[in-house]
Amino acid sequence: MKNVLRISTAIFLILLVFFIHSCKKEAVPTLTTSEIINITGTTATSGGTITDEGSGTIISRGVCWSTAITPTIKDNKTTDGAGAGTFISNLTGLSAGTIYYVRAYATNSAGTGYGSAMSFETEKILTDIEGNIYKTVIIGTQYWMQENLRTTKYNDGTAIPLVTDKNEWQVLSSPAFCWYNNDPTPNKADYGALYNWYTVNTGNLCPVGWHVPSSAEWTKLTTFLGGENVAGDKMKETGVTHWLCPDPYNSATNESRFSAYAGGYRITNGLFAGFGTVGCYWSSSVHNTNLNDSWYFFLACIYHSGTNQLDGKTTGSSVRCIKDN
Repeated sequence: MKNVLRISTAIFLILLVFFIHSCKKEAVPTLTTSEIINITGTTATSGGTITDEGSGTIISRGVCWSTAITPTIKDNKTTDGAGAGTFISNLTGLSAGTIYYVRAYATNSAGTGYGSAMSFETEKILTDIEGNIYKTVIIGTQYWMQENLRTTKYNDGTAIPLVTDKNEWQVLSSPAFCWYNNDPTPNKADYGALYNWYTVNTGNLCPVGWHVPSSAEWTKLTTFLGGENVAGDKMKETGVTHWLCPDPYNSATNESRFSAYAGGYRITNGLFAGFGTVGCYWSSSVHNTNLNDSWYFFLACIYHSGTNQLDGKTTGSSVRCIKDN
């Protein structure tokens, strides 16, 4: 009888070990999906952290994505090495203006485990009435142009008057535009056009569905970036290609990806100034008491800030459009 019990106990232990081994063999990895950052019209960055390898060594890891709510490795995916820990994944080949769902994945001998699904929308590519194409950027809850407006027509196809003569420019009380130093090459492609405020006030300057931002919308942007005292550096393009800022003033980070250029401006007397050192962007807001002035947004080499300021309506400034709510 004792021998029978010993044999039964041994069999039970063998089965128990086999059961435990079998359960462990079935354990897929456990992991989380990283926040989605650096979103453009065609790319984004995510990744994951493996918190438990499961029952076997990780042989493959990355993220998978799809326009469907629950992507798998049968959809688009990255392959970002092996083993446990945290990894970064770069998504490429995305379509602009599209909502995607992303999950981190990790595969071991038992199978594939997934992190939670996260969604994001790629930036839209914007086209104006003339067919000029603009990159866009999401900053907080706002959709901004990432380039200066360069159209010579309103969004209904009507031509905007081009005024080159400085004497004519300084007495204008009607819409007009120009290029810096009256030279469209290369200023049009890189810096866009300079418009007076009367052009802005038509309400038809930006592409349909977009508008010239109010001073309140500029303030909302700087508030999101930590306040106007530090927002300027976060908005200016880095390097010296479009900003001629000598050290120690070359402190731009462009972490917002607004990518502001120093396109200068046209003074109310019709002369040009500030190229390489100043970026001026119209607001749609009029000053409450001095009706000859309107608000614009100001960036400069020597300041870390980005601020709303006042200038005459005949000033020629750049325009960045913002998407309608």
